Amino acid sequence: MTERQILVVDDEQETCELLEMVLKREGYAVTTSTSAHRALELVGLQDFDLVLTDLTMPEMGGLELCERVLGTRPNVPVVVITGQGSLESAIGAIRVGSYDFITKPVDAKLLVVTVARAIQHRGLEDEVKRLRSSAPVEDAALDNVVGMSSAMRRVFGLVSRVADSDAGVLIHGETGTGKELIARAIHDRSRRKDGPFVAINCASIPANLLESELFGHERGAFTDAKQQRMGLFLQADGGTLFLDEIGELPLEVQPKLLRSLQERKVRPVGSNKETPFDARVLTATNRVLEDEVYERRFREDLFYRINVVKIDVPPLRERGGDVLHLARHFLKQYATRHGKGELDLTPAAAEKLMSYSWPGNVRELENCIDGAVALARAERIELDDLPEKVRSFRPEKFVVSANQPEEIVTIDELERRYILRVLSLVGGNKSRAAQVLGFDRRTLYRKLERYQSGSAPPSDASPARL
Repeated sequence: MTERQILVVDDEQETCELLEMVLKREGYAVTTSTSAHRALELVGLQDFDLVLTDLTMPEMGGLELCERVLGTRPNVPVVVITGQGSLESAIGAIRVGSYDFITKPVDAKLLVVTVARAIQHRGLEDEVKRLRSSAPVEDAALDNVVGMSSAMRRVFGLVSRVADSDAGVLIHGETGTGKELIARAIHDRSRRKDGPFVAINCASIPANLLESELFGHERGAFTDAKQQRMGLFLQADGGTLFLDEIGELPLEVQPKLLRSLQERKVRPVGSNKETPFDARVLTATNRVLEDEVYERRFREDLFYRINVVKIDVPPLRERGGDVLHLARHFLKQYATRHGKGELDLTPAAAEKLMSYSWPGNVRELENCIDGAVALARAERIELDDLPEKVRSFRPEKFVVSANQPEEIVTIDELERRYILRVLSLVGGNKSRAAQVLGFDRRTLYRKLERYQSGSAPPSDASPARL
């Protein structure tokens, strides 16, 4: 694999050498320059994967350099190194088009993560451009995946674009959102569609058996290995291997999986020979793997290997009218299965389905409709046919203050209360909260830091109110 090329720009030679040392240790090819003008010449002569530049330099500042680099090479990500605590400079860097910024003194681990993400971002953009040029974009619904919302149409579009590529795809979504259906849709639209689709849930198999399940084993490799067994990688040869709940993969198995994905070979347990395989590997998780990497529960190198293209499957509560489309889809399916005629929903039942939050997502909705069809006594699903927890659900009202419902507050205070409420609803998961709020994580962190330094909500405040 060709080394990724990075251009480091800083007017201090010592800083250039230090950054070069850190990046070379990670396997990057590094070119340094103490002159911003010379750096521009190098960008014109060579195709760099990333430019890392200091903000303050005598002949040309980092912001101007960033603008001029992007003017000639708009697909090259630029990361700017700013002064400690200089929020104004950081905002300026983002405004001129830099991919990200790092504050001084530079933390080596943060530098490595930021550079890797920026390069991955460029690779994904290049892959999407290639796919767009080679095939028309299709946003039509997928077989067995029901949805008309804009959120799902974005998912359909991504599936269509990545299907014929062999790029690794990480499918992220809450439990019950239909991640395996998305994986099957990718397989069915790919050139491997005539090959096998092999799926495994990494959370359902004990760690001591998972390695054998994935890679196979030789006879006598362990106590119960009475005969040779072919692993799932080889069973999926010519097709697709789907690793569900990849976030649950034991740490001790992760290095071997990474090596297999890199080398395209597997070594069965108890064997000293490697066997090549030809299968596309798709993965899925309901965890935020970036947080798992940060907590050292998931290898960073494996994360970047499987996360070439990411598809976020939205939870049902964010899909609007898709609830009723799915409900009618399941009505037809289970009416046939239970031997009943055509069924529909009463307005009261439909209203309850729409107002319920569906923590179990599509899987919970399907189970609800299955039970309702079994209980139905007429041609329509009545309110009483729905599960009690759906019937009794009351959506939370927006209340500014428990004691003063008509309290008038500033927009900033209202935003603070809402952000803290969303954070409470997602169990403190900052990545998920940022996704719901429409912020990037850095913005959310900055707001939370500001709230901590100012007035905090009362510790006995009801979590059900803002």
